[in-house]
Amino acid sequence: MSFRTMIVLASLAIVSSGAARAADLTSTYNDPPAFQWSGAYIGAHGGIASAKAPNPFRSGNGFDGGIQAGYNIQAGPAVFGAEIEGSYLGGTRHDVTGGTLKEKWRAAAKAKAGLSFDQTLVYGTAGVALTKFDKSDSLNSADERRIGYLVGAGVEQGFAGGLSARLEYNYVRTPDVETTSIYGQSKKDINSQELKAGINYRF
Repeated sequence: MSFRTMIVLASLAIVSSGAARAADLTSTYNDPPAFQWSGAYIGAHGGIASAKAPNPFRSGNGFDGGIQAGYNIQAGPAVFGAEIEGSYLGGTRHDVTGGTLKEKWRAAAKAKAGLSFDQTLVYGTAGVALTKFDKSDSLNSADERRIGYLVGAGVEQGFAGGLSARLEYNYVRTPDVETTSIYGQSKKDINSQELKAGINYRF
């Protein structure tokens, strides 16, 4: 075998070996999957509730703390879901004719829709809310529980290990809450605003 032939065969062997290694690397390396929001989750939240725009320095505010559970379905960048939550409201005060009402707790059922930007989800939410009220001593009677509606928006950031953190704003309107005082019977729409931070664990 000539020296030139040996050089050609050695070159072919090196090229073949390099190609095989490149093929192995291509077959064994996979891009990490895109972040997925689909699935069930549970979590907790805390924040403030107010009769006006949420302001931690405004009198009449109440602490908002509770738990939530829900389920998301992701289709491309779109995310749809449903959520239930229960919150203790810490006595947010609302002025009514002849006295005040305090929000004590709220249960809500919400639908969600949003867009994901990989690990960031921006969403809107709407649903129904059942609020429990306590009356002041100056009122003779008041509706204890009333159903209203809720709208809001939020942003959620996903992390490894199924954890995510979010910030959400809710506007809750409870119409025709009836009270009775020395001035007679009256009805008033009770408007509440909530600003809360939360953490979720996705299954």
